[in-house]
Amino acid sequence: MLESQAVINKEGNMIELFNNGAYFINGKEIINDDTDAAAKLSKYGISVSKETGKEGTISHGILAAHNKNSDSRNLTLRFDSLTSHDITYVGIIQTARASGMDKFPMPYVLTNCHNSLCAVGGTINQDDHVFALSAAKKYGGVYVPPHLAVIHSYNREMMAGCGKMILGSDSHTRYGALGTMAVGEGGGELAKQLVGKTYDMPAPPIVGIYLDGELAKGVGPQDVALAIIGATFNNGYVKNKVMEFVGPGIAKLSIDFRNGIDVMTTETACWSSIWQTDVLVKNYLKERGRAEDYKELKPANAAYYDGFIKIDLSKIQPCIALPFHPSNVYTINELQKNAKDILAKTEEENKGTGLNLNLGIKYRNGGVWAEQAIIAGCSGGIFENIMAAADIMKGASIGSGNFTMSVYPESQPTFLELVKNGAAQTFMKAGVLVREAFCGPCFGAGDTPANNELSVRHVTRNFMNREGSKPNDGQISSVALMDARSIAATAINGGKITAATELNVKYGKYKFFFDKSIYDKRVYNGTGKPQNETELVFGPNIKDWPKMPALPENLLLKVVSFITDPVTTTDELIPSGETSSYRSNPLKLAEFTLSRKDPGYVKRAKDALVMNDDQLNKIIENVKKVNGCSGFTKNDFGIGSVIFARKPGDGSAREQAASCQRVLGASANLALEYATKRYRSNLINWGILPFIITDESAFNLDSFIFFPGIKTAIQEKRETITGFVLGDTVKELTASLGILTDAERQILIDGCLINYYAK
Repeated sequence: MLESQAVINKEGNMIELFNNGAYFINGKEIINDDTDAAAKLSKYGISVSKETGKEGTISHGILAAHNKNSDSRNLTLRFDSLTSHDITYVGIIQTARASGMDKFPMPYVLTNCHNSLCAVGGTINQDDHVFALSAAKKYGGVYVPPHLAVIHSYNREMMAGCGKMILGSDSHTRYGALGTMAVGEGGGELAKQLVGKTYDMPAPPIVGIYLDGELAKGVGPQDVALAIIGATFNNGYVKNKVMEFVGPGIAKLSIDFRNGIDVMTTETACWSSIWQTDVLVKNYLKERGRAEDYKELKPANAAYYDGFIKIDLSKIQPCIALPFHPSNVYTINELQKNAKDILAKTEEENKGTGLNLNLGIKYRNGGVWAEQAIIAGCSGGIFENIMAAADIMKGASIGSGNFTMSVYPESQPTFLELVKNGAAQTFMKAGVLVREAFCGPCFGAGDTPANNELSVRHVTRNFMNREGSKPNDGQISSVALMDARSIAATAINGGKITAATELNVKYGKYKFFFDKSIYDKRVYNGTGKPQNETELVFGPNIKDWPKMPALPENLLLKVVSFITDPVTTTDELIPSGETSSYRSNPLKLAEFTLSRKDPGYVKRAKDALVMNDDQLNKIIENVKKVNGCSGFTKNDFGIGSVIFARKPGDGSAREQAASCQRVLGASANLALEYATKRYRSNLINWGILPFIITDESAFNLDSFIFFPGIKTAIQEKRETITGFVLGDTVKELTASLGILTDAERQILIDGCLINYYAK
C-alpha cells in the first residue's frame, strides 16, 4: 500500500492523496518519496535526484520553453496568446493603452460571451462589443462576435496546441487536455504581456494526477471533476500548483471528457493544468485544421512530482456539489440516503451568511427536488455532454409544471451539429429550451431561479447569489452542481435529483463534424495586421481609469470592512450578474463593491478619505504616540482604507475585485492568507498592499492602523513590517507582504501598474 491519505466519500475509496512527493517511472510505476525510494528506484536500474526528476515532467519542459531567463526557479514567462471576454477586455486594453501599448504583440482573442444579451443598461453592452472590434482592427487582434462561442470553447478549437501557453483574464482559462498550459489571471497580467513585459513568479510545484481504470456508464466529466475538487480544495493540496494528468486511464477518456474535467481544475485553486497527449488530441487538432499544433507530450522515463494523486476512475460515482461551493461534494447516492442530515448540515454551515438557506424544504416524498436545470458553457455545453443528455431524454418530457430546463451549446459549430443530428429536436420535443452560446448561467446573467428555488446546473460554479438572487432584497436561491447526464435523469424524473447511473440508457457514439466556415465567415482575425489609423469607438459608458496616488512614506489606514467568513469569494468582493454591464466604467462599478456582503462598505470607504478637522486632529494625537512620530502633522502621512478578510479572493480572475477597492481609496488588504495567486496579483497591480497577518483580534471595524516608513520597508525588502493599532493605547501589529519581485515592489510604491509604466 502506497503511503497516502485516503479520501473516502462514505461510498468507497475514490482518491488517494500522497503525503509526500513521488517518482513516476516508465509512465506507469509510482514510487513514494520515502526513505526506501532510492532502493526502489534501483530495482528499475534508475538513479535520479529530485531536481533531475522534476525536469522530467511535462510541465517543466513547457515552462522552460517560455521562460525568458536562465533561472528555472524564478520564472519570467511570455505567453503564446492571450484571451479575454466582454467583462474584462475593455479595462485591460485601457490599462495597456495608458501604459504605452501601440499594437498587440501576440494573438489576442476578444470574445463576447458574458455581456452578450444586451438586456440591461441600454446600449452599453453592445458599445463594449463595438469597442472590441475597433481595438482588434487597430491593434491586430481576434474578435469573436456575440453568441458565436464561449471564450474557452473558441480557444480550445482555434488557439490551443501542444506545448503552448495561453494567458486569459478568466479564471477558467484551462486547455491542459489539449497539451496547452493555460493560466487565468487578472487583467493587469495581460496588460504586462501587451506592453512586452513578462509574467513573473517562482516556479510552481507540480502535482501528478494519475488516472487509472474506466468509468461506469452514466458517469460524466463533472462527476470526476467534483470528486477531485472535494478531495483537494479545503486542504489546499494543489493550491497555486500545476496539476499534471498522467496514467493509463486518460486513453479511455474522449477529448470532450478530458476538457470537461480540465476546465474545472480551477475550482481546486491550482495555478494551471496539463495532460499527456495522444492520438485523440492529434485527431482533434487535425479535424480543426491545425495538425501542425500537435506533438506528443509525456513525462520522461523518470519524473518527480512534488505531490501525487491517484484516482481509480471505476470508483467515481455521480456527484453533487451543494451550495455554496464546488467543494461541498457528496455522491448523489449518499445524498439520497442521508438527505435530511446533509441538507441540515449545509444550512448550518451557511448560517453565518445571515441568509435563511431553507434547503430542508427540498426534501419531500423521499427525495430531494429541484425547480430548474441548466447545461451550459465551457464545462457543461460540450458536445458529448449534450448528446448524452439527449440520449437520456429521448421520448421524455419535463412536464408542464414549475420545473424548467435550458441547454446552451458551447459554440455555433456545436449547435449546428445538434441541429444536424436531431439532438436539438429531442430537447425541444421534451420541453427543453435550446439557446445560444452564453456564459450567463455561470455568473447570474439570466436564468435566475425564483426565491427559495434550487437549480441543478452543469456549469463551473455555485457560489452564493452567483445565480442572480439579491440578498439585500430578501431574495435567496441556490445552485447545486451536477453532471449533464444526471441533470437529464433528474429532468425526466420531474426534478427529483437522480443519478444517471440509476437509468438503463443506451448511449450513442456520435461523430462531431467541425465546420470551421462558421468562424471564417464571422470572426475578425487581424493578428499581426494592426491598422493604426483605425479609431477606437468609445460608448458613453467606457471611461478611463481614474488617477491613483503613489504610496506615501507613512500610511494611515482605516478598517472599513471586517469579514470573518472562512473564505471570501471575488463574487462577494464585487458581485457578478447585474453589475457586469458597468465593467467598462470604473467609478460606476465601484459603487457595487461588497454590496451583497457588506452593504455599508462603500460609504465607509469614502468617509475614510474625508475626515473633518476634529477627527483628523484626534488621529494625529494618536499617531504621535508611535515612537519616532511625535512631531508628525497631517502632511506627514497619507490616508487610505483597508478591508480585513480571513481568506479573500476565491473564484474569478477579474481584476475588478481589486480595482474597485482601489477606486474607492483602498491602500491595503489585511488577510490571514489569500485564496488564490490571481487575486493577490490583482491587488499588487492596483497598488493595494497585500498584507498577511496572524492576529485578527488586534483590531476591529473602524480601527485605525498606522504604518510608519512603509515605503522604505518595501524598498529595503523587509520580511516583516510593523504597524500600530491606534487608540488610547498603541498596539503593535506585525504584518508581511509575502514574496514580491522587484517589479512588484516598484508597482506598489508607484501606486499601480499604470503609474509604473508611465514612469
